[in-house]
Amino acid sequence: MSAPGPRTHGVHHVAIQVRDLGVMEAFYGGVLGLPVLRRWQGDDGERSIWFDLHDGGFLAIERVAGTPRPREGFYTDDLGIHLVALAIERGTRDAWEAHLAAAGVAIVHRTEHTLYLRDPEGNRVGLSHWPDGEMAAETG
Repeated sequence: MSAPGPRTHGVHHVAIQVRDLGVMEAFYGGVLGLPVLRRWQGDDGERSIWFDLHDGGFLAIERVAGTPRPREGFYTDDLGIHLVALAIERGTRDAWEAHLAAAGVAIVHRTEHTLYLRDPEGNRVGLSHWPDGEMAAETG
């Protein structure tokens, strides 16, 4: 039971810090098909691309000069964000598998409801669907 008071209304945005905006745009915009919502410029060129998540939220890809810290394996005991999971319809799972294979993107792990992959900089991404009958919004 939740306490009375203000409540959240879904995800506003998720941000991933990356080194190469062009490569990441090709992955998130090209392979995963997320439309570009907005581009942000900085003093030294483009600094961020926002991708529309189709539900009011967005995925921000933010250019930084930092050093990547890839994680070993797919499931670890590391603290922090585990992955970004994007919703897919259950009936499109086979089409997604074929699309990813054609794009040269390896599926590194599978569960009954999620395909797991890595973006070009090693960040974990899931393509997930609800089990039959659990999410009325998926049927519409």
